[in-house]
Amino acid sequence: MAGVVHAFVLIDAEPARIAALAGELADVDGVAEVYSVAGEADLVAIVRVRHHDELADVVTGRISSLPGITNTRTLIAFRAYSRHDLEAMWDLGGS
Repeated sequence: MAGVVHAFVLIDAEPARIAALAGELADVDGVAEVYSVAGEADLVAIVRVRHHDELADVVTGRISSLPGITNTRTLIAFRAYSRHDLEAMWDLGGS
């Protein structure tokens, strides 16, 4: 998707708020998807915006201000690869 900034926001939350936060995050403008996950974070929000300035507004202004969020870490995507792209990249022409 050209002209779009993609970011993955890893979210730590108070345990009692995780389920409610998932729904609240999904309603935030700029948040495309939300996943509950196991591991180093409680939730992951996929953010898609047109400009980097909007990313700052979504993450620091909208996401971080929700009650129950204790920490966020944002990963900005440089390039997206689909399964088709990855298969083509590793295809050496042999059968």
